[in-house]
Amino acid sequence: MLAGIGIGTIAFITLLVYVLAPKGRPVAAKDTATLFSLVQDGDIICRLGDRFWSHFFKDISEDDKRFSHMGIVRINEDRITVIHSEGDTGHGRDYVHEVPLEEFVKIARAIGVYRIYNMDGSTISDSAVNFIGIPFDWQFDMHDSSRIYCTELLHVILQRIRPELELQTIYVKELQKDIIPLDAISNSPFFEEIYYTGTY
Repeated sequence: MLAGIGIGTIAFITLLVYVLAPKGRPVAAKDTATLFSLVQDGDIICRLGDRFWSHFFKDISEDDKRFSHMGIVRINEDRITVIHSEGDTGHGRDYVHEVPLEEFVKIARAIGVYRIYNMDGSTISDSAVNFIGIPFDWQFDMHDSSRIYCTELLHVILQRIRPELELQTIYVKELQKDIIPLDAISNSPFFEEIYYTGTY
């Protein structure tokens, strides 16, 4: 499953996660009503989580280190869910799946909501549904959409519906790959920050 990533790299990342894992209590429970009232279909929701890779992905971002994971909000009738690609092997969920919004944010130490300017969000969420079930991309290969990591999901969708909206990439020497950091969303001129809560 983790073929292609060296044992030394895995050991180094494991040590970083153990020593530097996100601290503090989840913030989501404080303000769930506000979050539910403002999200719209197709919004991008970012969180700082407590999963194995959370600290690693938080620190990949160059400027804005508030987040470690993202998903796409889907509003279907009165149900608000998040479609996201999660490398959560401990719970057998290392693939693109859809969860209730309250489940997505319950572990969050920080939450941010972003909206693409001048775009119907349902276009994004409708496209995201088509990726449910696709395995998590442990190779972090942006050129192969048969497997998808978290920010790559948004990248693939935008390439199909708004290819001019490029997300910034950064070279990560531990992975020996160019990947899309979380601040490619929060720092992007194409996105408006709608909501933020938390500490990091």
